[in-house]
Amino acid sequence: MLTMASAQTSPTAQPGSRLGLRERKKIQTRQAIRRAAYRLFAEHGYDSTSVDRIAEAADVSPSTVFRYFPTKEDIVLTDEYDPVLEAAIRARPAQESPVEAIRQGVLDSMRQIIEHDLVELRERTRLVRDVPALRGRSAEGMGESARMLCKVLAERTGRDADDLELRIVITAVLASMQEAMMYWVEQGQTEDVVALIDRTLDVLGRGLTL
Repeated sequence: MLTMASAQTSPTAQPGSRLGLRERKKIQTRQAIRRAAYRLFAEHGYDSTSVDRIAEAADVSPSTVFRYFPTKEDIVLTDEYDPVLEAAIRARPAQESPVEAIRQGVLDSMRQIIEHDLVELRERTRLVRDVPALRGRSAEGMGESARMLCKVLAERTGRDADDLELRIVITAVLASMQEAMMYWVEQGQTEDVVALIDRTLDVLGRGLTL
């Protein structure tokens, strides 16, 4: 949930879903490309790793890489986290306040992500911190996530999805989480990231007081 880029459905996003053979093969190909890319980024650096080299390491053609990821940045920034977060918030009790639903949904989804994708999450956050091109593009992914969250919260509250107060709350949550993840990287990624996110959302919950 670091960047919340435009998500694609995967077993991580929908653990209980039954996918067809074609969709499973797409997921396997996408994951193979990602794994190859992260390995090469670690060995040679992000800027020195070409898409052709990633394709060769993943045993696919460069055109296949571009079919799944239009740019090299998308290999890092495209994730399956938005559906996890959306499902977690929708599962919260109807009587729960919108802000608390976001808080608990975020924490629940982070636990799922860490259980299934902690290694990839670590790699992604390090790259976003270290590569300027990725930091710039990550803002686009946050915009997509903000629209998704506004829609979910609008359904819970009866407000319009473009409501100003709703947008402010969602933007504050996403920006705070982004900052928390960068702090996590700077501290060596040794802290409990769920506890760190909980601490971050607590700051918002008490009205930004120190």
